[in-house]
Amino acid sequence: MAELKIETGAFIINFQFDKINKMSVRVLPDDLINQIAAGEVVERPASVVKELIENALDAGADQIVIDVADGGRTLINIIDNGRGMSREDLERCILRHATSKLPDGDLLNISTMGFRGEALPSIASVSDMTIDTRRGTDASGISLDCSTLDIKPSSWESGTRVRVRNLFSKTPARLKFLRSDRAEMMSIVEAVKRLALARPDVGFILNNRWRFPKGRPLEERIIAVMGDDVRGRMIEIKNSGALSGFVSKPTLRRAGSIDQYLFVNGRPVKDRVLVGALRAAYMDVMSVREFPLCALYLELPAREVDVNVSPAKTEVHFLEPARIRALVIKTLREALAMPLTNVIPESLAPSDSFPAKQSFAMPMPFQGGAHRVREPGRNFDFANGMSVGDALDTGCRIPGADPRPLGRAVGQIGNKYIVAENEAGLVIVDQHAAHERITYERLRARKINRQPLLVPLVVKLKPEEVSAVREVAAELSECGLKVEEFGADAVAIYEKPSDWDFDWAALLRDIASEVRASGHSSKLSEKIHLKLANYACHRSVRAGQRLDLVQMDALLRDIESTERAGQCNHGRPVYKVIPPAELDGWFERT
Repeated sequence: MAELKIETGAFIINFQFDKINKMSVRVLPDDLINQIAAGEVVERPASVVKELIENALDAGADQIVIDVADGGRTLINIIDNGRGMSREDLERCILRHATSKLPDGDLLNISTMGFRGEALPSIASVSDMTIDTRRGTDASGISLDCSTLDIKPSSWESGTRVRVRNLFSKTPARLKFLRSDRAEMMSIVEAVKRLALARPDVGFILNNRWRFPKGRPLEERIIAVMGDDVRGRMIEIKNSGALSGFVSKPTLRRAGSIDQYLFVNGRPVKDRVLVGALRAAYMDVMSVREFPLCALYLELPAREVDVNVSPAKTEVHFLEPARIRALVIKTLREALAMPLTNVIPESLAPSDSFPAKQSFAMPMPFQGGAHRVREPGRNFDFANGMSVGDALDTGCRIPGADPRPLGRAVGQIGNKYIVAENEAGLVIVDQHAAHERITYERLRARKINRQPLLVPLVVKLKPEEVSAVREVAAELSECGLKVEEFGADAVAIYEKPSDWDFDWAALLRDIASEVRASGHSSKLSEKIHLKLANYACHRSVRAGQRLDLVQMDALLRDIESTERAGQCNHGRPVYKVIPPAELDGWFERT
């Protein structure tokens, strides 16, 4: 043993080390290299299923059958009707970094799902794997035992079958980290669903239970993957250049992000830029604790996206992430911002024969005895002071069906809900939610007032935080905040939004942290959104406030032409239409 003594003022530090027991550099054996690669590529049974399905897709298969036993622990069997392999290809396919998917060796021009050549050798190193295959031009099929490397004739007729048995049997320590069979099976189901949405032109069958037939419209594939509750509740994204697909209406949401499917050039990805853009697009119409549903497809030139980022190939890097984020936010906001008149049936669209709309003004509290007190047992209070019983007793006629989107107001329920009737049936409108949306959109349309500061506000930051704030300086300027670098460890605020006051130092640190983590920030826009939403909420018609018929009708006409009219700022629905058939069912009419 050797000793090293270092004196530092009041302390003496002794270091002891063994000169003989030094580690030397050595080349790892192939079997250990494969097992290390398997730890990156084959994390769990779902990873095996994903890699093998991607190989089948790259082989041109349009029908893939997956059979799994014990959550993939004892058996994963995948059959495809792709091109199959020759004997030479079969011999090479389990060699490390042997692939048919990089013919020109250009990593910046990848159009296939796989390209690394690691999946098959990695899987073979931790399991008992056999491959049966036959090309259409070959006389017969062949089979490879990946443990012995023996190739034998096979009765396999066409395409390829990969059978993986006893996963992680050669690395028993990995078995301890697998979850229950049920949990692993659910992960496999999710992997198949994601690939089924990536390729709606391909048929998938999993354990003869989960079926995704080919040749169906994308909408049907989305319903099969996400559930029947999405039927008729998705908005199509089209004619928007690089971005297409479907997103959920704001009133359809989940408690988690499980039904968010994002694809770049046909590849399922989990990308922070896209997830952040999706969140920002729904910021005005959904609570931050809720998640929209989506199946979004982004198509870019291959050289504008780097897929060679992670061994699992689930992450990508964009050449221009800010442009991609802006494209997604703009496209989705435009789709979500359609006023009610753009989404109702054509038969209910407004016509020139309608009277001019009377803009709704927030009413003052009613004074005196302008309205009759509701009598016990009479549940509807009409704005003209009559209950339903009064109307029937005096021969008054409730207005008939109206062709306008939300119809003609006929009264209130509990001074909370406006009751109207149109050609589609009975319409019930939440008066507070409706006016809150109107108020919020009017506030959003106002130009941001900027306040130049006579003395710049200097905020001390770490050098890396200064760099992060500089990256999003243009986005901050759009929100009314002008910041510039002020030395190596500070930024200076020269302008701020005059209507809003925040803890700017804390906010800039939050923005810097978000940019460093995900490459973008929506902190300032979220803060302003919350301010606007709270302002709109507190200055809108309240539940319990009585309105007259003129005010009700004016409110209905305003919400009909307001963007994002279907829900308030918190994502609650604004109106509900009850068709006559549903009313007939309530009263057992046939």
